[in-house]
Amino acid sequence: MADRRLQVFYTVARLLSFTKAADALHMTQPAVTFQVRQIEEHFNTRLFDRTHNRVSLTEAGRKVYEYAERIFEVYAEMENAVRELTGDVSGVLTLGASTTIAEYMLLSLLGDFKKKYPEVNVRLKVSNSEGIVSMVENNVIDLGVVEAPVTNKNLQVEVCRIDQLVAIVPPNHPLANRKSVTIEDILPYPFICREEGSGTREVIIEYIVEQGVDRNGLDVCLELGSPEAIKGAVEANMGISIISSATIEKELALKRLASIPLNPPLERPFSFVRQRQKFRLRAMEELLDFARNYCHIHQNPEDDKKTREDAVS
Repeated sequence: MADRRLQVFYTVARLLSFTKAADALHMTQPAVTFQVRQIEEHFNTRLFDRTHNRVSLTEAGRKVYEYAERIFEVYAEMENAVRELTGDVSGVLTLGASTTIAEYMLLSLLGDFKKKYPEVNVRLKVSNSEGIVSMVENNVIDLGVVEAPVTNKNLQVEVCRIDQLVAIVPPNHPLANRKSVTIEDILPYPFICREEGSGTREVIIEYIVEQGVDRNGLDVCLELGSPEAIKGAVEANMGISIISSATIEKELALKRLASIPLNPPLERPFSFVRQRQKFRLRAMEELLDFARNYCHIHQNPEDDKKTREDAVS
């Protein structure tokens, strides 16, 4: 219902980038430029200054942005009020998730959610934790799910589950039969880690520093961009790694990898991250409630395994 030109202007003004706005709105950049030009013609004034590849708001642009923000807040309040009366849950939600969560948790959750709420269209963006937090900060996505602590106090963060990280090695590795390993046990071996900006990498570095080891103490032989790539490299005997226990259930069952608990244990939160907005679409509230319940039921693979064993017995 809200004027499309105003939505486009508001997105460009919030991100101060025509390129980023086009990506967020799933439009081409010329289409975004055309919509902004139309609203500038409507007001017969420039709303943006474009100099040296930088975009900034003019005084008139800042005034339009302030009113647009109020308009969309009232619009969201109206949407929620009507949908609350009708019981309707529909709309479009844009989610973002770090790689581990997207591949091993979120797709299953969203599949179950779509079965219950088929009228909700969900778009998913995948990046590392740093990228997802940036998307939330810039309102590119409605909700992020990340695997590392969030330091921005202006964002609302809610832990949805606790993830345990373990060491992984080839089945014939000297450490494979150990009941647990310390970080000192890992240091002599080539280590495979995630890329800069990864939440997994961040919590591993924090962990080794807490154990009194230099943050550069690991013998890093490879940096890879996904859990699947890391597991493949470890299977190929290129090194060892530390990875989420949620990602290796299949490899353990097929005896392609061996996992070893860390001593002391290494845990991290999987967290929902969103803007502190007063009003949100009812579809978002339903998704959050659904995700909270899902995470409570699926705390970790060991809980799932125990649940299945209890059902059989």
